[in-house]
Amino acid sequence: MVFIQEAIRAIRMTLLLWLLTAIIYPLAILGIGQFAFPFSAQGSIMLNIDNQPIGSALIGQVFTSERYFQGRPSAVRYSQGRKAKPTGISGASNLAPSNPDLTNRIREQATQFQDDNIQPLADLIYTSGSGLDPHISLKAARQQLARVARARGIQDDDIIPLINKYTDGRFLGIFGEPGVNILRLNYALDLQDVNRNQN
Repeated sequence: MVFIQEAIRAIRMTLLLWLLTAIIYPLAILGIGQFAFPFSAQGSIMLNIDNQPIGSALIGQVFTSERYFQGRPSAVRYSQGRKAKPTGISGASNLAPSNPDLTNRIREQATQFQDDNIQPLADLIYTSGSGLDPHISLKAARQQLARVARARGIQDDDIIPLINKYTDGRFLGIFGEPGVNILRLNYALDLQDVNRNQN
């Protein structure tokens, strides 16, 4: 009889803990997130002027045109065109420092930047650990400033306020370094071009 009572008590405790941790807690966190931080809770998806999603402000994108600032290289191809869907994976290439493929990739990227008179800074030639980093350093953005301004036919001074606007500060004011969000910056540059052409 005691065994049956203990078994029933254990089953009740298991069901109660399951209810709290698997249903009530996740729903509460979901509700708080949707109410207090709706943009972040929905994946920080950025929309263009046609209300079409162009990417997440939290995930690095690939930009190859001279008209755009380029982010950190990535072993992950998050998007490869309008109809491509996110792969949902992250991670580095896992190539060892002694691997010739890694060495050759870094040399090729460094040479390409040098050909464009851009100093090959670490965040322009080395991938991040996650492969999804959406930021580059202020120095890396300034290195690309002249190229982007020349490709768009505008002055550096037309871009600098946007770089400053889309620079995220240190986390909690003390952790990490300020970084420029490349997707936001490049989209702001496209909007600036649209507004300029309409006027």
